[in-house]
Amino acid sequence: MTIDTVDASTLLSAHAVRERAHRMLAIGLADRLPNFRIDLDRLDAAVDRTLAATRNSYPNLDVPFHSRWRHFVVGGQDRWVAIAEATHWPDVAARARAEFDLVIVSTLLDAGAGPTWRYRDTASGARIGRSEGLALASLRMFASGLFAAQASAPLRVDAKVLERLSLTDLRPGFQVSDDNQLVGLEGRIQLLHRLGAVVSATPAVFARHDTARPGGLFDHLLTKTDQGRITAPTILSELLRELSPIWPSRITLAGIALGDCWRHSSLVTDDATTGLVPLHKLSQWLTYSLIEPLERAGIAVTDVDGLTGLAEYRNGGLFIDTGVLALRDPAAAERAHEVGSTLVVEWRALTVALLDRLAQALRARVGRDARTLPLVKILEGGTWAAGRAIAQTLRADGSPPIKVISDGTVF
Repeated sequence: MTIDTVDASTLLSAHAVRERAHRMLAIGLADRLPNFRIDLDRLDAAVDRTLAATRNSYPNLDVPFHSRWRHFVVGGQDRWVAIAEATHWPDVAARARAEFDLVIVSTLLDAGAGPTWRYRDTASGARIGRSEGLALASLRMFASGLFAAQASAPLRVDAKVLERLSLTDLRPGFQVSDDNQLVGLEGRIQLLHRLGAVVSATPAVFARHDTARPGGLFDHLLTKTDQGRITAPTILSELLRELSPIWPSRITLAGIALGDCWRHSSLVTDDATTGLVPLHKLSQWLTYSLIEPLERAGIAVTDVDGLTGLAEYRNGGLFIDTGVLALRDPAAAERAHEVGSTLVVEWRALTVALLDRLAQALRARVGRDARTLPLVKILEGGTWAAGRAIAQTLRADGSPPIKVISDGTVF
């Protein structure tokens, strides 16, 4: 293994995300970032809104994990649990593989839908947008057997099926029409194609006890446990290692695809990774979402706070809309920015570091610690809800304060 390979591998971790995000924050606090100024005196305003949102939904601060599973709950009814409990599973591993299948595909489809797209939920009649609408659409497609090779076993995702999915297959599932356009649909299906190809090509990981399926990752993770325990950062590292080839070709180092990792000239190191800022938003969202099926299967997941906050537009919008972050050029808010632009990379990295600061301040406010109120619960309570709420008060369509050009694979 070369030095560059070792350096590249270090970026495929939650530790790297957090360490580089806090470096970016330190540069910003020294007023040396090109796009944003930082006012930590405004952090209390972000804490106030986060705590209010949390107490509104969870008055006793009994908050569940921030994960894809929350989006399958509509009107107090858990749509997935209803399906799972009506299904005969031969053992806990069978259910876990199905849940891995569902949540991996659903999470990969969970990039920004755009402000106008809506999913009409037939059970409630409601028209639901953004992440919740995407979740219900993906759950319905999964339950109908769209991703399965055999109609007699619909609750699974087969790699070969993913490889041949077409836009024609996905459009009805997402209810796409001329009047209901979904941002980044092509990017989403390309991601599923690449997922299918990687899963098919890696039977040692994804086909240990079954034909190749994303849910085979459950069996792979069992090999990484120690006395029935696994750390959350280990889950993330395995995800990044095994699924890194699915991401669009952005930045590679020593032949290693770095996924959700971008360049920013302010972040200088003395090795081959200089200027690189890993964020791994979807992979960490997926890691948070894999914890519950693992624990249902009897595996204890530890060091959940070893993961970071998510570098996405609701969390990031909270800090701009409360004044913690301010654009040096206010006119930049009127322009659309590429995901890889210096401005967006800077915003996302600052978001990760500021979420740590906010979590610390919020815990002090309510007399909790990281064990009783981990970051994953603060996100759910939480920053994501507060970011959405303040956006809806400031902008008619509830859009984020920065316009980001999405390809359906990051936000």
